[in-house]
Amino acid sequence: MVKAWKLRGGVAAAGGALLLLAGCGGSPAPLLAEATAPCPHVAVLADAADLTRFRPGGGRDLTAMTLNASLAGFQAKCDYAPKHAGLDVTLTPAFTAERGPAAQGRTAQIPYMVAVAEGESIRDRAAYVLQVEFPPNVARVRSEGEELLIRLPGNPQEAAGKTIWLGFVLTPEELALNRERGPR
Repeated sequence: MVKAWKLRGGVAAAGGALLLLAGCGGSPAPLLAEATAPCPHVAVLADAADLTRFRPGGGRDLTAMTLNASLAGFQAKCDYAPKHAGLDVTLTPAFTAERGPAAQGRTAQIPYMVAVAEGESIRDRAAYVLQVEFPPNVARVRSEGEELLIRLPGNPQEAAGKTIWLGFVLTPEELALNRERGPR
């Protein structure tokens, strides 16, 4: 299943390049159909690349850990949006999850987010939940999140200048732990 979301804001026209191509006497459609779309920079946010949860009131040692998850990577591909609507980025994140000794049950819900940034400003953000099930006698699983379709409106070259960030949705305590122990 593909889940789509659009970047909020006005859609900038990509007409200048099309007018230039039209002036060459040919239709721009065949040229765009064969062209490779540019891609924005897609990256994992270092401070939000790991999620470790502990049993409430149990401290922060291994015996109190209920879940340890990591963003293991992603698959991304880019294409021109239909009707010159911008750039479409199809993104599928990958995760590893480990069931801790203090875990109750065989499932975990892992919140993660995808954000689109332009320079230092976040332009849009969407949150998702990955449902993980641990089979009997299995403590570590690898799972993919849902396939996401992100539409970056406007000129494809300008859209490719944005950055797409992936990371877990963390509590202040979980973020502090990640910053304390550093990247893994």
